[in-house]
Amino acid sequence: MKKETIAAVSTGMTNSGIGIVRISGKDAFSIADSIYKGKKKITDAESHTIHYGHITDGEETVDEVLVMVMKGPHTFTGEDTVEINCHGGTFVVKRVLETVLKHGARAAEPGEFTKRAFLNGKLDLSQAEAVIDVINSENEYALQSSISQLKGSIKYKISDIRNKIIYQTAFIESALDDPEHIDIDGYSETLKKAAEAIIRELKELISSSDNGRVIKEGINTVIVGKPNAGKSSLLNVLSGHERAIVTDIEGTTRDILEEHIRLGDLSLNVIDTAGIRQTDDVIEKIGVDRAKEYAENADLIIYVVDASRDLDENDEKIIRLVRKKKTVILLNKSDLDTVVDEEMILKQLYGEISGSMDENIDINKNIDKKIPVIPVSAKEEKGIKVLEKKLKEMFVNGKISFNDQIYISNARQKIALTDAEKSMQKVVESIEAGMPEDFYSIDLMDAYEALGNITGESVGEDLINEIFSKFCMGK
Repeated sequence: MKKETIAAVSTGMTNSGIGIVRISGKDAFSIADSIYKGKKKITDAESHTIHYGHITDGEETVDEVLVMVMKGPHTFTGEDTVEINCHGGTFVVKRVLETVLKHGARAAEPGEFTKRAFLNGKLDLSQAEAVIDVINSENEYALQSSISQLKGSIKYKISDIRNKIIYQTAFIESALDDPEHIDIDGYSETLKKAAEAIIRELKELISSSDNGRVIKEGINTVIVGKPNAGKSSLLNVLSGHERAIVTDIEGTTRDILEEHIRLGDLSLNVIDTAGIRQTDDVIEKIGVDRAKEYAENADLIIYVVDASRDLDENDEKIIRLVRKKKTVILLNKSDLDTVVDEEMILKQLYGEISGSMDENIDINKNIDKKIPVIPVSAKEEKGIKVLEKKLKEMFVNGKISFNDQIYISNARQKIALTDAEKSMQKVVESIEAGMPEDFYSIDLMDAYEALGNITGESVGEDLINEIFSKFCMGK
């Protein structure tokens, strides 16, 4: 059964300079000819050329346009494709699309163009998923990671591992079918080494998923500190607008405030919490408990210290909370006369917390990496660049290269990699247990199929439809 010709608006539905209506399918050129008036028919035009003219609906001229003609299979979808570049007003773009649909095209479903590219072999599933990741990128690292995947970094890596697995499987099957000509003696040790090497590759990919999630989704960040330490002021500075109410009254923030913030090339999903202190106020206590809960599950804790006030038992409790987490400590109000410095904080962090600071504590003892302590002034917006630099060092080592490093940022892909790694572990266990060779083949093929879920070679129609239904309209 031949596919229908589809059409959709491929640009955002808002007033802009240009709008694009895309048509793809076997009747794309004939539909375009039925509504386009120019010097040359679209059907007779050379591939990958642009033509000036008008879109008409009967006797009515809808808009002045440029029409791009692209003949399959050398197109995104692999099908004949026409893109009508019209003026970008929402009404005129809608009228052009309505005219296209009126003359024989069907309205495309979300992600249907990319789905056709996948089904026609122009992209594998990992590349198709990278398309929507490029669109949704919110920082430079996420964009570069998605572009790397779109170019095929995951595709080629997974294909290489699958080829190694199928080679071993084919050898076993051939030996079992023709034992007279293929000697399998001693092969178990060879397979074990190959399986262990594959396991290492899979583990490396799986371990990249934490960085991949941070790159794609942002760093889940919780701001903690005593009341009136400047947490809300910091949130306002980072977000660039008055997101939180700031007063001199302690306990102003009683609930959780959330904000997505771009800090340089990083994205932070920031939660500003209630000030942590002992309180008899029922509502404030709920806020304090929530603050502790969010801090436990955060990728990053920003502990704001009011450097103009002495440390007290509330600071001690917060230090207990953050000392084992990935944390940055900000000595806020550095524009004022300060009584707390970095050395005092480090003694509390790495010494025996006993309610007092021991001057004889060696803060360097058994410390591989100190929690950074940065003087800042939220009021005067000082120290923010230093914070940005430190976060880069903590989460991406200051820079990321996508030339040879792959970051798994997709939960579905991570599950498939984990399943494949478990199957390869079973191969090693079977070898060590002295099991027959046909046992190896079963687990090898399970790993092969699991990895096929990443590239799309082992997925069913229902999963494909679910994946592409999450795409935006027109893509």
